[in-house]
Amino acid sequence: MKTGKALLITDIQNDFCPGGALAVPEGDRIIPAVNRISSLDIFDEVVATQDWHPRGHISFASTHEKEPFETIELEGITQILWPDHCVPGTRGAEFHPRLDMNPVNLIIRKGYDPEIDSYSGFVENDRKTETGLHYYLRGMGIKEIYLCGLALDFCVYYTALDGLKYGFRVFLLRDAAKGIDQPEGSIDEALRDMRDQGARLMDSRELQ
Repeated sequence: MKTGKALLITDIQNDFCPGGALAVPEGDRIIPAVNRISSLDIFDEVVATQDWHPRGHISFASTHEKEPFETIELEGITQILWPDHCVPGTRGAEFHPRLDMNPVNLIIRKGYDPEIDSYSGFVENDRKTETGLHYYLRGMGIKEIYLCGLALDFCVYYTALDGLKYGFRVFLLRDAAKGIDQPEGSIDEALRDMRDQGARLMDSRELQ
């Protein structure tokens, strides 16, 4: 029986886990919860997103000969400059080896345009280039999306807001998402904004 629910697993890649180029503190600690959630039979679709940045990407500090976490203005958009990360062909771009990929029906790669950064699983940071995810989910009859993964205050956050804009009911599985908190306070701000915009924050145990 169709449930109209989809699980979106965001960017659980080696570079975002301890030891990676842009590690989320204790980012790998959520993997057991994510694996447990993805094995539930309540989801019609399980989608994983994957950061996929070519060398020399516009979001890399090294591209601009600056230090990581400095900011610059790019066509009127404030861009945080990141360490080189999730470059195709490197171990850092690969999904974490403990992440169970068997339930995943679709992988969405984002940020592959060297001139555009990307956080959301739905649309790149130029706010025009769509990944096609919303078409896929609508075609599969999805009404509700449940979010988990990395990093809560960036890619998970922007995916949540765009999911709401595309008309989905959005649920954040709080115990299955971790943030980088850069700048400090960004996790709390993201949680407040998601809630204010209409997303529901819940514990994954409530899915039982």
